[in-house]
Amino acid sequence: MALLARRALLGASGALALPQLAVGQPARPSITIAVQKISNSNSLEMLREQSNVGGRIFYSYAEPLIDTDWTGDLSLRPGLATAWRRIDDRTLDLTLRDGVRFHDGRMMTAEDVAHSFGPRMWGREGSPRNPPPEAVAVARRSFPGFERIEIVDARTVRFVNRTPDVTLEGKLSRSLATIHSATAYDAVANWNEWSRKPVGTGPYRVAEFRADHHLLLEAHDDYWGGRPPLSRIRFLEVPEVAARIAMLQSGECEFACDIPPDQIVEVERNPRHEVVGGLISNNRMITFDRNHAVLANPLVRRALTHSIDRETIVQALWAGRARVPAGLQFEFFGDMFIRDWTVPEFDLTEARRLLRQANYRGEPIPYRVLNNYYTAQVPTAQILVETWRQAGLNVQIEMRENWSQIRERTPNRALRDWSNGASFGDPVSQTPQNYGRDGIAWTDNEWRNEEFGTLSALLETSTDMAQRRRAWVRMLAIAEREDPAWTVLHQTANFTGKRKDIHWKAAQAFVMDFRARNWGA
Repeated sequence: MALLARRALLGASGALALPQLAVGQPARPSITIAVQKISNSNSLEMLREQSNVGGRIFYSYAEPLIDTDWTGDLSLRPGLATAWRRIDDRTLDLTLRDGVRFHDGRMMTAEDVAHSFGPRMWGREGSPRNPPPEAVAVARRSFPGFERIEIVDARTVRFVNRTPDVTLEGKLSRSLATIHSATAYDAVANWNEWSRKPVGTGPYRVAEFRADHHLLLEAHDDYWGGRPPLSRIRFLEVPEVAARIAMLQSGECEFACDIPPDQIVEVERNPRHEVVGGLISNNRMITFDRNHAVLANPLVRRALTHSIDRETIVQALWAGRARVPAGLQFEFFGDMFIRDWTVPEFDLTEARRLLRQANYRGEPIPYRVLNNYYTAQVPTAQILVETWRQAGLNVQIEMRENWSQIRERTPNRALRDWSNGASFGDPVSQTPQNYGRDGIAWTDNEWRNEEFGTLSALLETSTDMAQRRRAWVRMLAIAEREDPAWTVLHQTANFTGKRKDIHWKAAQAFVMDFRARNWGA
């Protein structure tokens, strides 16, 4: 029935109507992309939608000053800024690109940049368009040292931090650091209205957004990067894997996202289709709530980390296409990557020893799980519960419907699934905002460690790279060994089914790039 409903939405032929073409221009295709979820927050504003699914869509309609080579080596490159230079450890000047036109027809100015990092991000007194507290909290976690933005001249803006920050360039490449039209923002009645139809600079503009259903984007032909190769992009929410694959096979969509490894053969059975993708800069993990009566003892958390057969998960559920990483980090961290670090060894004997030392008596430990929000999430949970049982741990799966239920503060909140992604090459790109003093786990009263909080602040503000590296080593030791905050399961692999005749490269992230440089058919 779900598939029939999708067919009714798309029309009897399964095709999308093309917009009227200008005389002399070749026809451009429209595409449909079947996704399991479009947005977790029912918002297109990345200040609110910080999620894996939100990361997939934003790059088509919103752009930051500093871009990322998503389909290459993840290095930083010019975006809406053509160049940048350090004035000192706290200050960065950026040269704005000429000829950038917003979706509302206005040319981008330095005032728009200042507005994007001003009222849009932090609000202003008395405005009905002020962002909600949760959006401001995201901004504070992402730019903890932000002091002000200055307009130097018509083509130059200056970011000034209260504290030194060697990662400011990377922070300006994040999805929440995108630039939007100040005029369009100030014309809406409230922030919710804005968040459903933000006006950015990307190659496609938001035409229609129905939460939990679809997002329709249309070509922005005045795009500074050249005429977009597609006339329309429709992201269609199709929660079931089988339905997404069926749509691809029937021609009702050109792309089907989040394909589990065990379904790759099924997709590629049709010679017209292929599956692309692989490892991305994201790690799947389990997090611990140390307020739970059982998990308050770090020995129990340590036992949980030693009772995970990560290689079995990688081989059985990912056909060897994922891998066990060096903890919560990535090689593109460069000099900050700790090469000899490993996740806790799978050792049931050690786990049982720790449980005896903790005087654990089989008390139940709840484990909150969503229904395959993450690829292979439920079977992963089932494998975890079995190996935990072998160690003597009584972990009980509790299925939840959404993230609000997963994160709800109750006395039985104990274990939950999560993932952490890094958008630029430094641990600051993920860990302090999640586990530092202003991070999600800390402010949500899930996990706190004073030494870790101090080191996290040092990681954010120190300019001594050797000191930063020592701090990061110690942070890993605390959070993955001594007082576990999380335990990494595996590096995420992301697979997308597509028509084989479309020449399109998958990113090393959830991002999907449909610019001319990444499209051919």
